[in-house]
Amino acid sequence: MKLIGMLDSPYVRRVAISARHLGIDLEHESVSVFRHFEHFQQINPVVKAPTLVLDDGEVLIDSTLIIDYLEALAGPGKSLMPGDLTQRLRAWRLIGLGLAACEKSVQLYYERNLRPAEIQYQPWVERVEGQLAAAYSALERELEKQPLANGALIEQDGITLAVAWSFTNLVTPDQVDASRFPRIAEFTAQAEKLEAFISTPIT
Repeated sequence: MKLIGMLDSPYVRRVAISARHLGIDLEHESVSVFRHFEHFQQINPVVKAPTLVLDDGEVLIDSTLIIDYLEALAGPGKSLMPGDLTQRLRAWRLIGLGLAACEKSVQLYYERNLRPAEIQYQPWVERVEGQLAAAYSALERELEKQPLANGALIEQDGITLAVAWSFTNLVTPDQVDASRFPRIAEFTAQAEKLEAFISTPIT
């Protein structure tokens, strides 16, 4: 199987790290949706990263759906989701918040770097900044109530959170203050020391 996309995308990196923790080998091809648009289009006409090309040539898109497929391949004994329904519900909530943080970080990056300054709409920018802050504030409260497993026991909620925080720090560092979100910052610092994260660097 081949994972298509750049590791500076939180969605691509999330899949790559999850695959490593599940013990699934993926061939990675660094193809940019911007710089290599035509090449990406030949692989997947939708040009969406991540794209997973299966051994039979079938194509899957969307990080959550791809990870669900990888979980099915790995089997229940290697799942990155908790079995207990209450804990699974919490994991879903944290994953949703982490993905929201990724989405809002992407929106801010595109607004600042792709849209000409003279037509940027400041009320929209402020709205997205507020949504991003709300996502991380909610995640910080969740970690205050119950720490996440890290190290060899890290699960999908922790992977998604760490990938999101590292990505936001890469593309919109002015929006994240470690002193405001100390638990997230410390959790991510420890997660980034794991082999699966080191072997899939964000840049």
